[in-house]
Amino acid sequence: MFNLSDPQKRENNLDPELRRRLIQESQTPWRGLRRALWFALFASAGLGLFTMAFRASAGGAVEISDLGIQVGALILFASLLWFDRQRSSV
Repeated sequence: MFNLSDPQKRENNLDPELRRRLIQESQTPWRGLRRALWFALFASAGLGLFTMAFRASAGGAVEISDLGIQVGALILFASLLWFDRQRSSV
């Protein structure tokens, strides 16, 4: 049976790199998936704004509310990417 009373013994069984990664993942779960989602939504908002700009430059009508939604989405997802970035902990 395992001796669970000695935490030093349990800690020595793990590779230090694996332990560091597990601690990092426990502090910020699903970071990679979240960042991929924020980036995909940011790119979608940027592409939407880009197509609206081309439509406006070609003389087409662009609703100001649609433009506001695209700009708001672009700012929102850019800020989510910014605040969810990897920060150095040391």
